[in-house]
Amino acid sequence: MLSITRTSTLRMTTIKVLTSFLLFFSFDTYAIENSASVKVTPVLKTTTSWNGTLLKYPEGQAEISGMLVEIAPDGTTGWHLHPVPSFGMLLEGTLEVTLKDGRTLIMHEGDSLAEVANTLHSGKNIGKKPVKILVFYAGAVGIPLSIKENTSSNYSATLEKK
Repeated sequence: MLSITRTSTLRMTTIKVLTSFLLFFSFDTYAIENSASVKVTPVLKTTTSWNGTLLKYPEGQAEISGMLVEIAPDGTTGWHLHPVPSFGMLLEGTLEVTLKDGRTLIMHEGDSLAEVANTLHSGKNIGKKPVKILVFYAGAVGIPLSIKENTSSNYSATLEKK
Protein backbone atom coordinates (compact mmCIF):
# COMPACT_ATOMS: atom_id res chain seq x y z
CA MET A 1 0.00 0.00 0.00
CA LEU A 2 2.85 2.37 0.79
CA SER A 3 4.41 1.97 -2.67
CA ILE A 4 1.05 2.73 -4.38
CA THR A 5 0.73 5.96 -2.37
CA ARG A 6 4.32 6.95 -3.16
CA THR A 7 3.78 6.24 -6.88
CA SER A 8 0.51 8.15 -6.83
CA THR A 9 2.12 11.13 -5.09
CA LEU A 10 5.01 11.08 -7.56
CA ARG A 11 2.60 11.02 -10.51
CA MET A 12 0.53 13.89 -9.07
CA THR A 13 3.67 15.94 -8.44
CA THR A 14 4.90 15.25 -11.98
CA ILE A 15 1.53 16.24 -13.43
CA LYS A 16 1.50 19.48 -11.39
CA VAL A 17 5.04 20.38 -12.47
CA LEU A 18 4.30 19.65 -16.14
CA THR A 19 1.01 21.58 -16.01
CA SER A 20 2.73 24.57 -14.41
CA PHE A 21 5.51 24.42 -17.00
CA LEU A 22 3.05 24.30 -19.90
CA LEU A 23 0.90 27.10 -18.49
CA PHE A 24 3.94 29.28 -17.81
CA PHE A 25 5.51 28.85 -21.24
CA SER A 26 2.53 28.24 -23.52
CA PHE A 27 1.33 31.86 -23.74
CA ASP A 28 4.64 33.10 -25.10
CA THR A 29 5.19 30.04 -27.23
CA TYR A 30 1.83 29.59 -28.93
CA ALA A 31 0.45 33.10 -29.36
CA ILE A 32 2.24 35.42 -31.77
CA GLU A 33 5.66 34.33 -30.71
CA ASN A 34 8.20 36.52 -28.96
CA SER A 35 11.62 35.19 -29.85
CA ALA A 36 15.14 36.35 -30.50
CA SER A 37 13.98 37.69 -33.87
CA VAL A 38 10.35 38.68 -33.08
CA LYS A 39 9.14 41.10 -30.42
CA VAL A 40 5.40 41.62 -29.98
CA THR A 41 4.30 44.75 -28.10
CA PRO A 42 0.57 45.44 -27.74
CA VAL A 43 -0.21 49.05 -28.65
CA LEU A 44 -3.96 49.31 -28.16
CA LYS A 45 -7.01 47.14 -27.56
CA THR A 46 -10.26 48.97 -26.88
CA THR A 47 -13.98 49.04 -27.58
CA THR A 48 -14.26 52.82 -27.13
CA SER A 49 -12.68 55.95 -28.51
CA TRP A 50 -10.66 58.16 -26.17
CA ASN A 51 -13.78 60.12 -25.14
CA GLY A 52 -15.59 56.92 -24.07
CA THR A 53 -17.89 56.49 -27.08
CA LEU A 54 -18.44 52.89 -28.23
CA LEU A 55 -16.79 52.09 -31.55
CA LYS A 56 -19.06 50.89 -34.36
CA TYR A 57 -18.08 49.60 -37.78
CA PRO A 58 -19.91 51.04 -40.79
CA GLU A 59 -22.13 48.86 -42.97
CA GLY A 60 -20.98 47.86 -46.44
CA GLN A 61 -17.86 46.41 -48.02
CA ALA A 62 -14.99 46.81 -45.54
CA GLU A 63 -12.14 49.07 -46.60
CA ILE A 64 -9.00 49.60 -44.49
CA SER A 65 -6.97 52.75 -45.12
CA GLY A 66 -3.70 53.85 -43.59
CA MET A 67 -1.87 57.15 -43.85
CA LEU A 68 0.90 59.20 -42.35
CA VAL A 69 -0.37 62.64 -41.27
CA GLU A 70 2.20 65.39 -40.75
CA ILE A 71 1.45 68.70 -39.01
CA ALA A 72 3.95 71.58 -38.91
CA PRO A 73 4.72 73.35 -35.61
CA ASP A 74 1.71 75.54 -34.63
CA GLY A 75 -0.27 73.90 -37.46
CA THR A 76 -3.84 72.64 -36.98
CA THR A 77 -6.05 70.13 -38.72
CA GLY A 78 -9.10 72.35 -38.45
CA TRP A 79 -12.45 71.09 -37.15
CA HIS A 80 -13.40 67.77 -38.70
CA LEU A 81 -14.92 64.39 -37.86
CA HIS A 82 -14.39 60.79 -38.86
CA PRO A 83 -17.55 58.81 -39.69
CA VAL A 84 -15.60 55.54 -39.28
CA PRO A 85 -13.43 54.12 -36.47
CA SER A 86 -9.76 55.01 -36.66
CA PHE A 87 -6.62 54.23 -34.73
CA GLY A 88 -3.65 56.56 -34.49
CA MET A 89 -0.13 56.37 -33.13
CA LEU A 90 1.95 59.50 -32.62
CA LEU A 91 5.38 58.79 -34.06
CA GLU A 92 6.91 62.24 -33.50
CA GLY A 93 6.04 65.51 -31.80
CA THR A 94 3.38 66.68 -29.35
CA LEU A 95 -0.27 66.97 -30.37
CA GLU A 96 -3.21 68.57 -28.60
CA VAL A 97 -6.62 67.23 -29.65
CA THR A 98 -9.61 69.37 -28.71
CA LEU A 99 -13.29 68.44 -28.86
CA LYS A 100 -16.02 71.05 -29.50
CA ASP A 101 -17.16 70.62 -25.87
CA GLY A 102 -13.73 71.84 -24.70
CA ARG A 103 -12.22 68.51 -23.61
CA THR A 104 -8.60 68.11 -24.64
CA LEU A 105 -6.09 65.31 -24.92
CA ILE A 106 -2.33 65.83 -25.13
CA MET A 107 -0.44 63.14 -27.06
CA HIS A 108 3.30 62.55 -26.92
CA GLU A 109 5.61 60.43 -29.06
CA GLY A 110 4.64 56.77 -28.79
CA ASP A 111 1.07 57.43 -27.58
CA SER A 112 -1.76 55.65 -29.36
CA LEU A 113 -5.53 56.01 -29.29
CA ALA A 114 -8.81 55.15 -30.93
CA GLU A 115 -9.88 58.48 -32.38
CA VAL A 116 -13.32 59.90 -31.74
CA ALA A 117 -15.90 59.00 -34.40
CA ASN A 118 -18.72 61.29 -35.53
CA THR A 119 -17.43 63.96 -33.13
CA LEU A 120 -16.00 67.28 -34.28
CA HIS A 121 -12.42 67.74 -33.13
CA SER A 122 -9.26 69.59 -34.06
CA GLY A 123 -5.61 68.67 -33.67
CA LYS A 124 -2.83 71.20 -33.06
CA ASN A 125 0.92 70.69 -33.04
CA ILE A 126 1.98 72.32 -29.75
CA GLY A 127 5.62 71.29 -30.05
CA LYS A 128 8.66 72.70 -31.80
CA LYS A 129 9.06 69.94 -34.39
CA PRO A 130 6.63 68.45 -36.93
CA VAL A 131 4.02 66.00 -35.66
CA LYS A 132 3.84 62.66 -37.47
CA ILE A 133 0.80 60.45 -36.82
CA LEU A 134 0.30 57.02 -38.35
CA VAL A 135 -3.47 56.55 -38.75
CA PHE A 136 -5.53 53.52 -39.84
CA TYR A 137 -9.24 53.73 -40.65
CA ALA A 138 -11.71 50.82 -40.52
CA GLY A 139 -14.15 52.16 -43.07
CA ALA A 140 -16.32 50.98 -45.91
CA VAL A 141 -16.21 51.60 -49.65
CA GLY A 142 -17.83 54.96 -50.46
CA ILE A 143 -17.67 56.38 -46.92
CA PRO A 144 -15.25 59.30 -46.47
CA LEU A 145 -12.53 59.03 -43.84
CA SER A 146 -12.74 62.68 -42.71
CA ILE A 147 -15.32 65.41 -43.12
CA LYS A 148 -14.62 69.10 -42.52
CA GLU A 149 -16.87 70.98 -40.08
CA ASN A 150 -18.76 72.98 -42.71
CA THR A 151 -19.76 69.81 -44.62
CA SER A 152 -20.37 67.50 -41.66
CA SER A 153 -23.98 68.61 -41.18
CA ASN A 154 -24.75 67.80 -44.84
CA TYR A 155 -23.20 64.35 -44.39
CA SER A 156 -25.15 63.72 -41.16
CA ALA A 157 -28.41 64.66 -42.91
CA THR A 158 -27.58 62.21 -45.73
CA LEU A 159 -26.95 59.41 -43.21
CA GLU A 160 -30.25 60.09 -41.41
CA LYS A 161 -32.19 59.62 -44.70
CA LYS A 162 -30.74 56.12 -45.21
